[in-house]
Amino acid sequence: MHNLDGRPRSPGHIGFSTLRPPHCFMNTATHFRFSHGDDNPTVKRLLRAVTPVPDDMPCLQVLSMFQENQRMYALPVVDAQQHPVGIVERHAFMEIFIKPYTHEIYGKKPIAEFMNPEPLIVNSHTSIDDISRIIIDAGMQHMVSGFIVTEQGKYAGLANGHDLLDEITQRKQANLFYLAHFDQLTKLPNRVLFMDRLAMTLAEASRTNAQVGLLFIDLDKFKHFNDSMGHAFGDQLLIALAGILARCSREMDTVARLSGDEFTIIVDSISGQKDLDILCWRILDALKLPQQIMGREIFISASIGTAIYPLDDEDANNLMIKADAAMYEAKRNGRNTYRHYAAGMQLYSLDRMSLETDLRLAIERNEFELYYQPQIALDSGQVVGKEALIRWHHPQRGLLTPIHFIEIAEETGLIVAIGQWVISEACRQHQAWLQEGFQPMRISVNISAMQFYQSDFCDMVEHILKETRINPAYLEFELTESMFMQDADAVVRTLHQLSRLGIKLAIDDFGTGYSNLSYLRKFPIDRLKVDQSFIKGIEREPINVEIVKTIVALARSMSLELVAEGVETDVELHWAESSGCTFVQGYRFSQPLPAEKFTRWVREYKYQANQHSLADI
Repeated sequence: MHNLDGRPRSPGHIGFSTLRPPHCFMNTATHFRFSHGDDNPTVKRLLRAVTPVPDDMPCLQVLSMFQENQRMYALPVVDAQQHPVGIVERHAFMEIFIKPYTHEIYGKKPIAEFMNPEPLIVNSHTSIDDISRIIIDAGMQHMVSGFIVTEQGKYAGLANGHDLLDEITQRKQANLFYLAHFDQLTKLPNRVLFMDRLAMTLAEASRTNAQVGLLFIDLDKFKHFNDSMGHAFGDQLLIALAGILARCSREMDTVARLSGDEFTIIVDSISGQKDLDILCWRILDALKLPQQIMGREIFISASIGTAIYPLDDEDANNLMIKADAAMYEAKRNGRNTYRHYAAGMQLYSLDRMSLETDLRLAIERNEFELYYQPQIALDSGQVVGKEALIRWHHPQRGLLTPIHFIEIAEETGLIVAIGQWVISEACRQHQAWLQEGFQPMRISVNISAMQFYQSDFCDMVEHILKETRINPAYLEFELTESMFMQDADAVVRTLHQLSRLGIKLAIDDFGTGYSNLSYLRKFPIDRLKVDQSFIKGIEREPINVEIVKTIVALARSMSLELVAEGVETDVELHWAESSGCTFVQGYRFSQPLPAEKFTRWVREYKYQANQHSLADI
């Protein structure tokens, strides 16, 4: 391993060492943090400093403590030796003392007569995973009243189930951060993290008047290897290339995999083009050596394009486009070489401005279409609902999913008009199915934050309801948790207005947002949709089982329906059902389908459902 000037550098380096997930990935509104270094945390991190009360304290004094601290959900009770003997649950205790004459009758009695004498008590060394199972097995009361933690038999602190769920979810979120920012095959940063790091590097370079090099690397004839040797062989080839790029770059450089066989390297603080020459030749020389892939010895090569900030461009996206153009120039010049960007090279980029213009005309040209994914009731195996998902038939680019255009729609404000079309079209299609003789079933529509916050949103919805004559009880709006974090009063008003119209309300991707459950009690929510990240591969992730079971318990305690999203396999279906989910949705049953195909699928599914059990379908 070497520096750019050819000097050797220390072994053990990885080219993306500056791009690790943070030690803490959390909602700043919560109290607890998750560290990757702590794989088996204990209940100590959940402790709240709640001073216990002696078992002979008069009830009026305890009542005064609850009145002075409205956020105190419970009080631990200890004996003279500081051993916990019970817990006073705020809600139950206050209910007693709001009745007439209770102050006079019970006020001087010791709190021991009114406490719960059988609280949940655990040792401070109890793991988070263990207490999760204990609470789920013991019942929902501990989610609210909490549990007592002891050190050597003596009271150490109080914790509650909501904090426990926050802790579990934050651990999951730390894993989600890794999944969202790192390529799972090569373990290199992915496009998202790479672009973030590039923007930061260029901002720092602008401040210090430094130069930054960018390499765009594409493996030559990768499709040939992938098609002839198989995808597993291709994957191992990409892993080998990732290792070579990391070893050839400096520790301060950023190596990333963008997609397929496309890799990039940010080369920070260069003195000029010569530094990039050295790095490119080092990579090409390393690739001259034979690679051992799955027992075979092969030779590979790559084409490399380079660009320099600020000489070639000062914008991160444009710099990427120019390095990409230089890479294609290297391919046109015989591959297994590199080229620097030069003015006049053909730029290969998705014309964002053109896409925005096309998007503005898409509704007028009737280019959007709704696809529908069925939702299945686990108790009956019947199709009871469907989620409407937008697709764009672009005249040149073909069928586009939301990932290709929703970001532009939100940035330009077009999402409001598109969202209105989606609601209207979903309601129209629902009514069309009824006219065809279908039994009514719920139809779910995703609502964007920008659309939700429009002052005339509820008026627009009410107009569509009247225009299409849909029974609003069969229309469901799916909202994300993040929507509830801004202007809570306005959110409450809008939600209640929608609820009064008869529309059902669901929280989509539940468990991946702010991990704050307090809004569930404030807002008129009907259903939770468990995020598919908790369902995917659930049989290999015991913590996911605990999360799902805890969410199920919470949903049941608040009479909320629960949908498991992203169910793709029989194993995931089994776990979703055994965890307590009532509805499921995912490729295990069907991918999203256009209306005509969805109609046929439902008819065929109903036939199968009458012939077999759900497990056999």
